[in-house]
Amino acid sequence: MSSTQSLNLLLINGPNLNLLGTREPSVYGSQTLDDVHKLAQQTAAKYEVNVMTFQSNHEGAIIDRIHRAREEGVKGILINPGALTHTSVGLRDALLGVSIPFIEIHISNPHSRESFRHHSYLSDKAIAVIAGLGVTGYGEPPMVLAP
Repeated sequence: MSSTQSLNLLLINGPNLNLLGTREPSVYGSQTLDDVHKLAQQTAAKYEVNVMTFQSNHEGAIIDRIHRAREEGVKGILINPGALTHTSVGLRDALLGVSIPFIEIHISNPHSRESFRHHSYLSDKAIAVIAGLGVTGYGEPPMVLAP
């Protein structure tokens, strides 16, 4: 990739992920959302990839951000949809509607938790699912999406 070109990725974190570091540390660990963003950006820099970050507790704001991603030329979306994983057909439709490849990320392993967390509206359309690796899972996607 030339120095004038940059692969743009978008990292989206959904509801309650702004509470990382204080919310259920036994499940999600003690690292903060800022730590997550730094890890993703450091890893992406190794591959000469730009990672933009976004977090919202509001489904509509996340959907709007996904729509803008296409206009911005984003080439891949990394998304931890949080609880929206199990409830949001709208989020699924937005991701499919922009035709940008995406990776679903979860800090914990949803399949080792309550049964209502076992279904994802996104997994069958994601190019990869990373779950149960803790915050370190955020370091993997740039390698998958980078050229």
